[in-house]
Amino acid sequence: MKTISDYLFATNAVRVSDPEKPFWYASGTLGPFYVNTHFLIESEEKANELLAKIEEAAAGDRAEFLKNILDFVKTQYETSESYKTVIDLIVSKAKELDFDFISGGERRDFFFSLMPAYLLGKPHLSIFKDGETWFSESVEASAVKVGEGDLDGKVSLHIADLITEASSYTNAWIPSIRGVGASITDTIAVIDRLQGGEANLKKEGVNMYTFAKIELSLFDEAVEKGILSVAQRDMVSHFMESPIDYMKAFLTAHPAFIDVQIALGGKPKQRAEMAISRGYVPGRN
Repeated sequence: MKTISDYLFATNAVRVSDPEKPFWYASGTLGPFYVNTHFLIESEEKANELLAKIEEAAAGDRAEFLKNILDFVKTQYETSESYKTVIDLIVSKAKELDFDFISGGERRDFFFSLMPAYLLGKPHLSIFKDGETWFSESVEASAVKVGEGDLDGKVSLHIADLITEASSYTNAWIPSIRGVGASITDTIAVIDRLQGGEANLKKEGVNMYTFAKIELSLFDEAVEKGILSVAQRDMVSHFMESPIDYMKAFLTAHPAFIDVQIALGGKPKQRAEMAISRGYVPGRN
């Protein structure tokens, strides 16, 4: 029987690079893996399809937002083994908790908040990037825009794709939930990046539940199953010990890498120049 760890790698929700070809991150640093939890819907292609639908629906009539993406999400639940597994895990955990409605934030939270609300017959609060909040008594019903005190006394269960430092929660989701008069005591996310999110949520009085952690044991298990090579696992281990030491060691061992990236132009050039300007490239300060 496949586990969520199997699906993380099978769908490229966790993608590990070739040891000779690390990924550029937006910060101008190099790293050995990406985490794209929303790929669990089946694949990168299907995830991008849903993201496009979410963007289109969010830009249109928000009263019909959930209805406009529901059919796609239901189809994925019925046809995608990875997605069904994750949603069923979320639903099972949600049944143990006490709440009145499920909330999700634009954009990737909706991948994982909408279907549990449908399966559990719970209302859904959609929180958009511009701060608007729309409440649906049923995901199949039209939503209404809500504001201060409109959900007074109700309890939210927020469902997200992953938690890093929980900054989206503290900056947007929790204030939005409290702003309509509701409270939040629990949240479910698929992945914990283990970067302080749980502690930050605890300060807000929110308990966190996840199904996978980005820790070395996840990659050890992938080696045992033949998904990753030992070299890939060791690269991840070095990075987890010290991302900057990992990057400097890689660039020292591959002195032509930065010049090749600059010659490529575009984003590789931008990231390489950022790395130089931030002092990450040995001998190029």
